[in-house]
Amino acid sequence: MERIRTARADELADLQRIEAASGAPFREIGMVDVADAPPLGLDVLDEGRRAGRVWVAADADDRPIAFAVAHLVDDCAHVQQLSVHPAHARRGVGRRLLDHVAGWAAERGLPALTLTTFRSVPWNAPYYARCGFVALSPAQLGPGLTEVLTAEAALGLDPADRVAMRRPL
Repeated sequence: MERIRTARADELADLQRIEAASGAPFREIGMVDVADAPPLGLDVLDEGRRAGRVWVAADADDRPIAFAVAHLVDDCAHVQQLSVHPAHARRGVGRRLLDHVAGWAAERGLPALTLTTFRSVPWNAPYYARCGFVALSPAQLGPGLTEVLTAEAALGLDPADRVAMRRPL
């Protein structure tokens, strides 16, 4: 079983490669723009790493196979990115990373995890629902989540297919 730990500075390019690889299944469902989207920048990853908010699931040789990035949005731990390399997908790695982030957030007295995702993609909103997340209505969105969704729309993501979700802690 993989070990979850804080990411190291020398692994950030590896995390970008994991994120890029994890986008490949989007190509198979016709979401080429999503599949080809650039990964989080090294500056974003490094800022999160220095703040202790980037975690990796590492294999038996201590190499990252998946990662999560979180930051605060509306006083909740917002999962900005969760990526599992396809060679390690469908084995519960993503769920264990989410549970780790939830533990981190609970230790800090935060009330919930939040994220935004695709409503119609099977490994997105339906997956997160199985992990305890609930879709939020527009009336339930705080200003931070509203801003996240607005920024995603500005990047070209279809607002009708985006959903904000919350998992109480």
